[in-house]
Amino acid sequence: MAAIAAEAGISKPILYRHFGDKSGLYQALAERHTRKLIDGIREEFSRDDPIRDRTRTTIDTYLATISKNLNLYRFLMHRASAEDTATHSAMSTMIRDVSRELAEVMIADGELADRTRAYVWGHAIVGMVQTAGDWWLDHGDDVPREDVVDGLVDLVLRGLPAAASGDRAARPPGGPRSPDRSPDPRFPR
Repeated sequence: MAAIAAEAGISKPILYRHFGDKSGLYQALAERHTRKLIDGIREEFSRDDPIRDRTRTTIDTYLATISKNLNLYRFLMHRASAEDTATHSAMSTMIRDVSRELAEVMIADGELADRTRAYVWGHAIVGMVQTAGDWWLDHGDDVPREDVVDGLVDLVLRGLPAAASGDRAARPPGGPRSPDRSPDPRFPR
């Protein structure tokens, strides 16, 4: 808090008066920056474009945003959330809100008629994109963002038809990976 106050050119008591404590500062940061992220994502996935285009631009917007503010993203999603329960709760609420909105879009677009299935998919997609985004941030020098977006879009859109039909045994086009095909060296295990 002393370093932040010094950088801002104010005294620590002024900083504490405004934010209350370190938790208040974390929550203010989380609110300010997650709102921008949510607004950008919401704008993309609520467009009236074909589902592939919306999926692509939504995932790309998310990855572009977290990579542009890498240190802030890591601080809010990992460090602040780990040490401050209020920040963890705020970040969890944000993730649930985005998941719920995505489920409602899938229902409204007729992608999934079953509400439960739509909510499961909404949460799964958000978790998948967030986790893949974390991985990409660590491998971004070796893996272009477009490759990550393409992989996630294919995964989401190949699964949606099976989810909509309720076909639990559906396989993606092309079937299982050939055992003699070596993995892409850009994607370490």
